[in-house]
Amino acid sequence: MSNIRVTYSGLISLASNLVSVITGLIFVIIVTRSLTPEEFGVWGLISGLLAYAVIISPIVCYWSTRETARGEESGKTAVSTNSMLSLLGVTIYLIISYFVARQSNFDESVILLAVILIPVIFLNDILIAIIRGWKTHILNYGLLSFEISKIVFVTIFIYFWDLGVTGAIFAVFVSYLPSIIILFMYSIPQIKNKFNSEYVKKWFKLFWIPTYRQLPNTILLTDVVIFSVITGSVIGVAYFTAARTIGYLVDHTRAISQAMYPKILESGKQEYLQENLMLFFFLSLPLVGLSIIFSEAGLYILNPIYVIASPVVIFLSLKSFLTALNSNFFLGLQGLEKVDVNKKSTFKDYAKSKIMLHPTFQLIRSGIYFASLAIIFSFQTNDVFNIDLISLWALIGLLVELPLTWYMIHMVKKEFTLNLQWSSIIKYFLTCLGTFGLTYLLIQEFLVFNEEILIFLPNLLPFAIFAIVLYFLITIIVDNRARKLAKKIISELNSKFR
Repeated sequence: MSNIRVTYSGLISLASNLVSVITGLIFVIIVTRSLTPEEFGVWGLISGLLAYAVIISPIVCYWSTRETARGEESGKTAVSTNSMLSLLGVTIYLIISYFVARQSNFDESVILLAVILIPVIFLNDILIAIIRGWKTHILNYGLLSFEISKIVFVTIFIYFWDLGVTGAIFAVFVSYLPSIIILFMYSIPQIKNKFNSEYVKKWFKLFWIPTYRQLPNTILLTDVVIFSVITGSVIGVAYFTAARTIGYLVDHTRAISQAMYPKILESGKQEYLQENLMLFFFLSLPLVGLSIIFSEAGLYILNPIYVIASPVVIFLSLKSFLTALNSNFFLGLQGLEKVDVNKKSTFKDYAKSKIMLHPTFQLIRSGIYFASLAIIFSFQTNDVFNIDLISLWALIGLLVELPLTWYMIHMVKKEFTLNLQWSSIIKYFLTCLGTFGLTYLLIQEFLVFNEEILIFLPNLLPFAIFAIVLYFLITIIVDNRARKLAKKIISELNSKFR
């Protein structure tokens, strides 16, 4: 564990995630330009349904990361147990998806076919959990292999073979295989130990903790299911999913904290959170700016019919920023928690721990979100598409995130002694306003939209490059913290490649 380098691993994770954004965007472009809005809506619905099946995966994965980070030999037991749990996930998916398909009058066979994704998701998840607690940077190899493979296979299955949603399912399934192979090869030192039933007893005794933690996120991810069941349509899901592709760009900054979590688990040192937060603000703010000013152009690249969803992108971008910030706070708090180290900890001890406080508040937030959506969706008719309703959907997601952010700030102030350099953060923010404001004006004046993506994309890229380069140049000039951070990044990279 001591070989985990927080800044280096965080940057490498972010870089690989940003590469995955590009590959993921290519994947979505092929899908959105090949499928009708209804077909793309079904694809978005499948993603929501899968959330129900994978809710039980953290039962093993959550503890596996913590145990591996602390040097325990639970790897083989974790892989075996999670693979068996995938069978329960398959059952859950088949039951729920059958009901949803029947209620919504969609093609049952296509939705049910997606069940093949569950075993590979479970296996990939547990290997990720082990690697996260041991050699965090290795996760990026698996991620990149998955993303690159998706492009190759979606091109074959959808673009050349015209298999529609079925092709997308097959493409994702096959793409998981190289990721699993890579992660498995690197995990061998951690999974060659013996199967230990004591770990299984512990995990199932404490199954409610990771399940309870996962429940709020599952509710959030099933908003597309709520929409489809209540309205009987997937058209709105298609527009929301397209907007989410662009709006969730900043969500990838969560990768910065991947190395922080096991490091705090190992050492208990608080300074890792402070370092991580400054890096987060420095890199996440320009990503928010990119998502907002390129909301219309990004949707146009996916498919011109989705351009009207640009307000949805803006709301989702801001929500995604808060979600990523809260994730940093939560991982820091979890890293300090030692309740699971004490083998005599009771139910009451766990219930009062930092492990449970945040999910409880999340659950309240998700419940409000769920109820609000159920009310507004009930006014939607089956045959009418209303972009204002989709915008309201995204706005509600943003609004319910605000109280959680306030709560997390409050909790972090209680547990950590942070000395954030607010002058630097303000400089980052003001630089974003100026840089991306100027870029937006240039886009409005000079960018010519063209349905031919090979013509439009080369015209668009100079504007994005201009905005990014200008932001970093200005921040490095005006802010000493940014200069130190840039030097540290260079130093980390140089030390790696010497």
